[in-house]
Order: sequence, then C-alpha cells, then structure tokens
Amino acid sequence: MLMPKRVKYRKSQRGRRRGKAQRGHRIAFGEMGLKALDAAWITSRQIESCRVAITRRMKRDGKVWIRIFPDKPVSKKPLETRMGKGKGAPEFWVAVVKPGRIMFETAGVAKEIQQEALKLASYKLPIKTKIVARPDYQ
Repeated sequence: MLMPKRVKYRKSQRGRRRGKAQRGHRIAFGEMGLKALDAAWITSRQIESCRVAITRRMKRDGKVWIRIFPDKPVSKKPLETRMGKGKGAPEFWVAVVKPGRIMFETAGVAKEIQQEALKLASYKLPIKTKIVARPDYQ
C-alpha cells in the first residue's frame, strides 16, 4: 500500500473538496490517461487495485504512471466507543482527487490495450472517470 514515509502531523482535519483540479489536469508523461469527473477520497487500496488491473491487462509491457498519492490520514474511533476522549487513531490513507485530475497514465502498448486497461481500472474506483488521450497522440 502507498503511504508517506513520514508526516509532520499524525492526524489531519477532513477539509473540503470544492472546485476543480488546479494541477495535474493534463497528460504529462504517457499517451493516455484516466481523468476523474467527480471529487472523492481515493484510498491507497483502491490505487493499488487499479495499478494491478492496468499492469495485468498490459501484461507488464509499456509503462504506467500513478499521478495521485495518498498523503492524507483518515482517523476512526473504535466501534462501540462513547463520544469524547479525543480523536481516533489514523486508520488509512487517502488521496484527495478533484474533478479534472489525471490519476493514471499509460504508454508503450497499442491504443486499444491502453483503453481496455484504463477501463478495467475505472471499475475499481468509486467515482465517474473518463479515458483521455494526449492531443498529439493518434
């Protein structure tokens, strides 16, 4: 699972997911990419399952770039615990994704295989996505 090596603060506030992606909204490395159309928290497990789906479909040919990283800790209190007594312990890590963000990029294999691989990855995600190609890619 992806997670930061170290962080400044163990626990963070929830924050907001308003607006569109300011950065990471263009394909930078590969030929095709998977773009988010909704705002969501994508967990490290979801990112990993997408990575596995893409690399399996591409049969480990080509290259895959993961453009999101889970750097936000989500805390939970134990089940059947009364209110109060502080914030719960960090349970898992999420990446905050806003609409327009390119989450995964692929290159190095046929266009059809890239599309299939990204489609399989989109099934693993809790949001609507769109497969986009670099403007100069045929």
